[in-house]
This record gives sequence, C-alpha cells and structure tokens, in this order.
Amino acid sequence: MNGFGSMLKDYLEYYKISQTDFADRLGISNKHMNEILNENTNISESIMLAISLITDIDINLIFYAENKKRIYNYLKQNFKNDKEIKEFLNSYYINEMYKNNWIVLKDKESLVQNTIDLLDYLSVRDFDVFENYLNKRILYKKSDTSNMRKIYLWIKHCDKKIENQVINSYSNSNLNNLLDELKIERMNKFNEESLIKIFNKYGIYLVIEDALSKTKVRGCMMVKGSNPVIYMTKYLKEKSSFYYALYHEIAHIKSNYNKAKNKIIIDDESDKKADAYSLNEMISDSTWNEIINNYNNKEDICKKNNIPLSFLYSRLAYLGYIKYSSKEYNENKEVIY
Repeated sequence: MNGFGSMLKDYLEYYKISQTDFADRLGISNKHMNEILNENTNISESIMLAISLITDIDINLIFYAENKKRIYNYLKQNFKNDKEIKEFLNSYYINEMYKNNWIVLKDKESLVQNTIDLLDYLSVRDFDVFENYLNKRILYKKSDTSNMRKIYLWIKHCDKKIENQVINSYSNSNLNNLLDELKIERMNKFNEESLIKIFNKYGIYLVIEDALSKTKVRGCMMVKGSNPVIYMTKYLKEKSSFYYALYHEIAHIKSNYNKAKNKIIIDDESDKKADAYSLNEMISDSTWNEIINNYNNKEDICKKNNIPLSFLYSRLAYLGYIKYSSKEYNENKEVIY
C-alpha cells in the first residue's frame, strides 16, 4: 500500500517541479527526497508540515496517507493473512463495540481502516505500547482473571459520555454536601439522570453505562483536570448493591484523589476501608446499633434517617438475620436495571 510519497510524485509531475528543486525547498538531500517519493522511508512530522506549507496540501491528508501505510506495513509484518488480522481485531471486541455503536468504522470492509479506527478509539499510537500503557494507567486490578482490556474499552466509551455533561468546579468540601443530598435522593425511585445532575452540581463527573458482555466490573474512579470522575456499570441490578458500589467510589475520591490524577482506580472488592465507608454511608454504625437494639421499630428508624428499606433488608440478609429468599427481603428489594 502506498503512502503520501506516490501522491507527492504525481503532484510534482503535474506542476512540472523537479525532484531536486523540491528537495532544495524542503532543505533535504536529493537522496532523501527520492526515498520519500518511492515510499522507501516514513515521512517525519516536520517534513509533512513543510510539504503542506509549500504545496498547500492539507497536512491531515498527508498524515492520513502516511499513517495508513504504516498500519498496512504493521499488519503485513505481524500477521500471515486477513483471518489472523480479523481475529486480532476481535480480541479488542471491535465487532461488539460496532454493534453497540461505541465505535465508528469508516470502512467496515477495510481491515487497515478498521485498525486505524480502533487505534483512534484507544487513543494510542500503536498496539505494541497499548498493554504497557494499560498496566501503567490502572492502579488497582480487580482480580487476575479480570479482562482489563474489556474494562478499558468500557472506560474509553464512558470518556465520550462525559463530554456532554455540564459540571461545576470541585473542592474537598463538596463531598459532604453531596453525601447529604444523596441521603435525600436515595429515598426516591432510582433516577439515573437525577443522580448524574447531583454529582455534576458538586463537580464530579458520573456515567452509568453498560459494559461489554461478561465484563465483571462495578465501577472505577479517576480525575480529569481537577474534577473527579466516577464510572459505574449496570452490572449491579439492585439499588442497595448499586449504592454500595457508588459509595465505594466516593471513598476513593476521599483517599486517592491525587493518585487518581494519573491513574484509573478500578473498583477493588478487597479494599476493606472503602467497604467500611460504604456500609457506614448507607447505614451508619450508630444507626445500625439502634436498629438492632430496637428491632421491632427498625423501619421507623430507617425512615427517620433517610435509609431506604432496601438498604435495611439487604444488610439484614447479608449478616444472616434473614434469608435472601425471605418475604421481607424480596418485598423490599429495589431492582433498578
């Protein structure tokens, strides 16, 4: 596959410009010019810019042609045939992303273009650096069996979703106000849009979005600029479980804000401090003791403290006071997805 060199050769012939003359205009040797025209070398960004200035050819066209050639050569060197290339692209779940409208494929039949579109989606230079980047970017891994590639693809999808959110500035003091408002919001029927607006109001991006199939992740947290970001999946279908994971991510904002400026903190189920924080925000230790000591009045205590009954019966089932199969639990659980 030809890059920009053959296009430039046609340009010079059309305008009757000699190779030597054009090389002099670029400030390069005639040998280097010959290598460019015959596709025997990659064109540097500085030379691309110089060519664009001299000829008025759009630099984006030059870059696109050269990048397409680079990708073609990469695929040719690393794969035996089209079948292997398709299998490689599918290891990045490109077909599922396409079906979910996560990625735009400019030419579905072109493997080279599909590769370019995938790299654009990933926002990386090439696949050789992707895994190293992934390992450096993720602070906590959920488990050795987690598919971090799938998780990162979901994160990139969520990155697109926050572009439409109108967000206020963030400060540490915002968290207490957010937590107070959440105590009111959680008593209402679950409303995704309302929840997002509350978080945006206090300077935090929030996205709740389906992950790719069989992706076992609850959420993640990072910082963009100075604003914390929380991404939640719809993996947890019940309100109590969802809020438990959401408070877990808020705990990371409190304890890992600075680290999260350069890292993505994946929800870690072994984080005991975040677990304790979540439980306490859902039902504080003092309120829980009151509930246990006044068990017959437990629902009144919850209503007084803005605690959804689904939180109460979920905790009771978790601690073995009641069974998950019990009438109490099933009548009070709230399915949100």
